[in-house]
Amino acid sequence: MKKTFFTLVATVCLFIIQDSFAKIKLPAILSSNMVLQRNASVKLWGWAKPAEKITIKTSWLDKSLTVMPNETGRWEVIVLTSLSKEPQTIHFKSAESNIKLENVLFGEVWVCSGQSNMRQPLKGYTGQPTFEGNKAVATSNNNNIRLFSIGENGSPTALDTIGKCKKWDKASPETTKDFSAIAYFYGRQLQEILNVPVGLIMTSWGGTRIQPWISKETMSLNLEINNRKTDTTERYKRMPSAIFNAMINPITSYTIKGVLWYQGETNRDEPKVYQKLLPEMVKDWRSKWNIGDFPFYYVQIAPNKYDDKSSSQLLREAQLKSSSIIPNSAMAVTADIGSDATIHPPRKKEVAERLLFAALHKTYGMKDVDYLGPVYKTMTEKEGALIVNFDNAETGLYSPEVALSNFEIAGADKIFYPAKAEIINRKQIKVLSEGVKIPIAVRYGWSNWFVGTLFDNNMLPASSFRTDDWE
Repeated sequence: MKKTFFTLVATVCLFIIQDSFAKIKLPAILSSNMVLQRNASVKLWGWAKPAEKITIKTSWLDKSLTVMPNETGRWEVIVLTSLSKEPQTIHFKSAESNIKLENVLFGEVWVCSGQSNMRQPLKGYTGQPTFEGNKAVATSNNNNIRLFSIGENGSPTALDTIGKCKKWDKASPETTKDFSAIAYFYGRQLQEILNVPVGLIMTSWGGTRIQPWISKETMSLNLEINNRKTDTTERYKRMPSAIFNAMINPITSYTIKGVLWYQGETNRDEPKVYQKLLPEMVKDWRSKWNIGDFPFYYVQIAPNKYDDKSSSQLLREAQLKSSSIIPNSAMAVTADIGSDATIHPPRKKEVAERLLFAALHKTYGMKDVDYLGPVYKTMTEKEGALIVNFDNAETGLYSPEVALSNFEIAGADKIFYPAKAEIINRKQIKVLSEGVKIPIAVRYGWSNWFVGTLFDNNMLPASSFRTDDWE
């Protein structure tokens, strides 16, 4: 009988206690095999008896550090990491404690969060594959990629400790098959390109709305909080702030480079709320980490034949608008790689690559790497047709089809008709329909399900869009 990943490997992670009589207690995320953000100020923290003297000796600093817990027993200290690629050690000592962390690396640390499309492992879900996942697992032995997984959990109050997790370990077939495919594909390529260690923290939960991922302080400013007491996991999954409390708050002292986010399908029935909450969530997380406006790169939900009456194109539009509101952010468009058979598209490697392009360009200074597909800019009416212009089309527009599809136009009556669309001058699109003599609005991909046909010259797809704001 097969068991789920977290049934097999979940570790009770309230504390890591190296010695049964130790007075020093460390959070689960501080352990041997971890990756600390390189060339940065990072926190080491934990708990002990109040006023107990703790000595911290690292392999990369000449002098030891001393710290004493406050009246609640919590202590923390800030240390500077370097660009060294050598394994490091950290000793924590007190009168009754002697804890040694080994094989610690300095590298790039990314948090990977969201719902089931972010959690989807390299081995896929039952009957829902991850393309190229098996090959990735087979070739995944890499001591310079380290993985940490937080188990699904919620709490009505903010927690300092992680309830369950799979502790830091190097990438290998055993550890990667159940790990996030997007996170792994992203981390593997980042590690190869930068030639530095990469640490990936996976904290995601399938079928969740955005509301449980936002702190109570921020949610109270936006929506009424349901303060009903509950002790069931299923209710925590739906309770505003509950997932933030248990799966984000405990790691906000851990210095990171940035966040990858893939979520939104479960909010497709409330696009206006989502458009407000996504920027608020990013602002909220950045305030909790308190390390500035770290990079936030996210995935636009993919087209799908939803079996309800939702209009997921409105949620995609909300995500598109958010990309111009959230500082230091970028959105990976998936208009061409959705699936009509499943809400979990199998082409996760392409998703990871598009997130990677954003990070390389915006975070790591590789300005020659393109990361933005065409974005609607302006339109003009000419002889019964609409001429549509785009930003981010410096190298031209492209379509693998002879004629573009999924375009429609409308006149003053607001009735949309399927339209003929073609690329002109390699940088504009001409759209027209016999049913519309004087068009005033154009839409592209404006439905739950479509397959994107519009790209830039680097095969980065355009998002679905509309020029109107009609209800």
